[in-house]
This record gives sequence, C-alpha cells and structure tokens, in this order.
Amino acid sequence: MSELNLSEQEIIRRQALEEIRKLGIDPYPAAEYRTNAYAKEILENYSPEKSNYQDVCLAGRLMSRRIMGSASFAELMDSTGKIQIYVKRDDICPGEDKTLYNTVFKKLLDIGDIIGVKGFVFITQMGEITVHVKELTLLCKSLRPLPVVKEKDGKLYDAVTDPEFRYRQRYVDLIVNPHVREVFRKRTRLVQSMRELFNARGYLEVETPILQPIPGGANARPFVTHHNALDIPLYLRIANELYLKRLIVGGYEGVYEFAKDFRNEGMDRMHNPEFTVMEIYIAYKDYNWMMKFTEEIIEKVALDLHGTTEIVYQDKVLNLKPPYRRVAMLDLIKETTGIDIYGLDESELRKVCDKLGIEHTPAMGKGKLIDAIFSEKCEHLLVLPTFVIDYPVETSPLTKMHRNKPGLTERFELFINCKEIANAYSELNDPVDQMERFREQLRLAQKGDDEAMFIDYDFVRALEYGMPPTSGMGMGIDRLAMIMTNQPSIQDVLFFPQMKPLDQKPKAEK
Repeated sequence: MSELNLSEQEIIRRQALEEIRKLGIDPYPAAEYRTNAYAKEILENYSPEKSNYQDVCLAGRLMSRRIMGSASFAELMDSTGKIQIYVKRDDICPGEDKTLYNTVFKKLLDIGDIIGVKGFVFITQMGEITVHVKELTLLCKSLRPLPVVKEKDGKLYDAVTDPEFRYRQRYVDLIVNPHVREVFRKRTRLVQSMRELFNARGYLEVETPILQPIPGGANARPFVTHHNALDIPLYLRIANELYLKRLIVGGYEGVYEFAKDFRNEGMDRMHNPEFTVMEIYIAYKDYNWMMKFTEEIIEKVALDLHGTTEIVYQDKVLNLKPPYRRVAMLDLIKETTGIDIYGLDESELRKVCDKLGIEHTPAMGKGKLIDAIFSEKCEHLLVLPTFVIDYPVETSPLTKMHRNKPGLTERFELFINCKEIANAYSELNDPVDQMERFREQLRLAQKGDDEAMFIDYDFVRALEYGMPPTSGMGMGIDRLAMIMTNQPSIQDVLFFPQMKPLDQKPKAEK
C-alpha cells in the first residue's frame, strides 16, 4: 500500500514496527507460543484461598493500557473475553536493560497488538482479578488502529454499529463487538444440536456435488460456470435434493447434508446468493411424520441454545413448543382474502390477482400466480410457528399427489416470524409422473420463466429403479440462526455476506 494512502496512525505504527526490528525484536515470531489458561476460565475459577493460577500463560490482543511510571495496568483480550494484566518494569526487565518496558511496552506497543504474558493471578486493592506479568512477548504488531469503543460497567459505548463497515470488515467487527462472536458460536451450536439428533437416529451425513451439470431440486436461477477440461457448462447447485434422493434409491434409509447452495437472485435482509441449507431424506416416511420431526428439531435447538422454547425475537415473543398450527395453503388464502381459488385456471387466477392488486407477468404460470397471492396476502400473518400444508401441484413439481385431495400435493412449509424456515414433501417416486412434471417445467421455461426446473433424465432413470416411499425436508440454517440469535438480517449471521465490491486499488497505483 502506498504511504500516500496511510493515515497518521498507520504511519506511526509502521515507524514503531521498524524501531522494534532495530531493537532486535521479531514483531512476527514463528515459534509456537504455548498457553495454558484463558481469560474467562481465570475470572470464573480463581480463588485466593486456593492460590490457583500461580503459573499462567495467556495470549491475546492489547485492548487498553494505563501507564503509571514504572508499573502499568492493561487489558488483554483472548478468544474467551478480557482480563486485566499488571506489568511492572523490574519484573519483565529484571536486569539493568529496561528497554522492553521503557521503550517497547510504553512507547512502541499499540492497542490491537497481540502479546503473550506469563505470570500469576492475584486480586488488586480494587477487587479486580488480574494477571501479574513476569514475562511479556510481542507476538504480532498491528499496523491498523482499531475503532475506539468505550466500555463501562460491562456496557459498550460508541460501539461499531455501521452495517457496511461490520459486514465488509467482519474481522474488526469480531474484535470490537464481542457479542458478535457469541452470535456465531450459537450458530455453530445450532448445527451441532441438529447433528446430534440425526446421528442418534442413525441417519448418515453425506456430501453431494456443488458443481452440477443440471441445476435441480428447486425453482431458482442458477450461477453458471464452465469446465475447461470437459468443455461443458456447469452450474453451482441451487439445491441438493435430487442427489440425496438418488442415495435413497441406492439403499440408505436416512441421509442428510448441511449444504452450501447458490441462487442468482437479489439480495436483501432475508436473502444472500450463497446460503446454508440442511436437507434430510428418510425412507418409508411421509410429510405427516416429517412435520412432527421438524417440530422436534426446532424444539431441541431452542432448548440447547436457550434452555427454553419461549424466545424473544426483536419485539416478539415466539413460543416454539410443539405442536404447531397446521393450515392448508388454499384455505389460508380463502381465510385472508375471502376468495376460494381452488380449481381456478390460469386466466381466472390472473383476474384474482387484478382484483387483489397483485402484480403478475405473462411468464407466470398457475403455480407462480398462486404463490404470488399467498406471499402478498398470507405470509405476513404467520408470526408463530405454522405449517402451511397441501400445496397445489403447479407449485410442487417434485411432490407426491395428495392421497385425498385432487390437484393438491403432500407438501408443507414451516413459517416462523412470517418467513419460510423449512420446506418438505412426501417425495414423488412415480417416474412417469415425475417426467411429466419436468416437461411442464420445460413448458414454463419456454414461456419465459427463468426459474423453471431443467429436465434431469438421470434422476428419472434413478426413480425407474425404484425409490421407496420417502419424506424429505430442507431447512434454511441462516434464517433459523437469525431467529435463534435474535438478529434482524441474514447478513448478521453470515461471517462474510456478499457485498458490492469496492474499488480497493490505491489512487497512486491507478
């Protein structure tokens, strides 16, 4: 980076870096630094009566410093939290050379530098648990200043809250906003909770292709790439459904995958083009069984993360204790609009959209028209957990026809806080019916629907070998994490959300 673009603080830190090197100190040492304790552990377990933690070694980031002549107090932050350290000149410089304290610690170290300390734990006259440092080592010199964040009585003041900054420089966000680290710990615990349940049932975790010759399993616009060696187009997967069902054909009775999916669509507080989904498929089950299992998953995650099924999300209290309400999609549309759309053809559905003030285009078939009505008039009412069931066949090309209701399918979507969290079917295993559903998708594509499914001939061939009755479910991990960690945007539960690129080339180098 050109010095023309450096701030005054960045220039000063680089000068300090050179001074440290001139003193013969390596500011980026390669040797292992072995720690034996963490800040949180010491704060929770230290006892003067036990005289424990009398030989500790910690490493972390220097977050504050109070210089007081030949002794100083500072704050060290490791991965678990912050702890006060006490640095005395004659302890870290026992000989005549006091350079390490007088020059390095007092003048050349900066907030944000990473240091290692060895010493013993005691309680100050102010009653604060503190590490008395006997040995100090510079482990990494920081060349950029951290945003100034003030903290008093456990509360943050002037916290870094600008989303643009936080999402683009997540590494800084994690340093200065410790509560953000906790959000992502809970996200990891959420996934672990689900794995525990699935593994206890004997279901097999698998991996399926991300690069696919045909983007199947969902209605979405894919990202397209090219394989040079094969000279063919490939697609980043929009779903892993069709591959997981191939494994059910192959003889597994239960498979699941935590998958990265990619959809070439818009971005907002609920959508990121790269997202995480958990999909699970269980043989010899139907969507009724899967609804109960989905309730069990949500309940377990809530209990594991919060110890209760009643959680707060933004300004709402959400009770996640089963059972959840179940309501048919068309019944809900009739309930909210007063219009019964069951059995209506495409032209009649367009008239309903006109009457309700819902925009539509010539490329939209019956399925998308019905979905538009539902999205506009019903979704905002589904705050508490609700299974919307029995979708029209036009919206569900991979779903078994309903056993009792002509024209409908055995499908449900789980809504929490007005957003879809999970989508599940009694899976279509009739290869002849599946082929005709694919052909209908092709007709929609020819009509202009750029989200219509491709025909996957190999998947149909797999069904022709026979797939047992199966229920499958996909659950959006990012959206569930938003609810379970009380975050308003999907970007808040993704370490590195997609952002519009910035021109990062220094002006002097253009």
